[in-house]
Amino acid sequence: MATVILVRHGRTTANATGLLAGRTPGVLLDQIGRDQAVVTGERLAAVPLVGVVSSPLERCRETAQHIIDRQSGTLLTPIDDELSECDYGDWQGRTLQDLSAEKLWSVVQTQPSAVTFPNGEAMAAMQARSVAAIRRLDAAFEAEHGPGAVWVAVSHGDIIKSILADAFGMHLDLFQRINVGPASVSIVRYGSSRPTVHATNTDAGDLSWLAASAPTADTPVGGGAGHQAPHASRA
Repeated sequence: MATVILVRHGRTTANATGLLAGRTPGVLLDQIGRDQAVVTGERLAAVPLVGVVSSPLERCRETAQHIIDRQSGTLLTPIDDELSECDYGDWQGRTLQDLSAEKLWSVVQTQPSAVTFPNGEAMAAMQARSVAAIRRLDAAFEAEHGPGAVWVAVSHGDIIKSILADAFGMHLDLFQRINVGPASVSIVRYGSSRPTVHATNTDAGDLSWLAASAPTADTPVGGGAGHQAPHASRA
């Protein structure tokens, strides 16, 4: 099975000021966000990626470029509209403090499957199109590069949370229990019988184990031996 690394974009000017950017054009990484993206790119430099797929929004393409710049091989770098941010409709461009006073806010927190943003997208539709895109892309990368293929999808917080909820077998109404920080790395492998979640919301740690041979389809009874730990540096 292939492996998908889900990367949220780094911190943006909108994140820093508490603004719901949505699909607003021109929202870029701030200096902290650029630094976060550099660290993520350095973590992934040890992994020979076959592709880096990005949401079309600038903050994701910026983050993706930091990852691409640290890869030594040739890889595919497509843009996929289905990985774009949720369409928050009339909520887009408003502050989170202002939105928290809306009646719909509590529904977003407790029953997102029932939410359709005014003049925007339903959260259930957001999950359906993003999960379908990840599974489609994952199958394509595995078909072309084999079961050891590792690829990256750079997207947005709610998008990645909804993909992880699906992989965990959680109802969308529980997805607010998942945290996905800026430039964080989460790892999922899709198998013939079920997905396996290997990591969520990591911002540090060795990822070179992802360069190892293709994993088996079954999960070992008792948890198995895990991946090999990185060698400690020697003076």
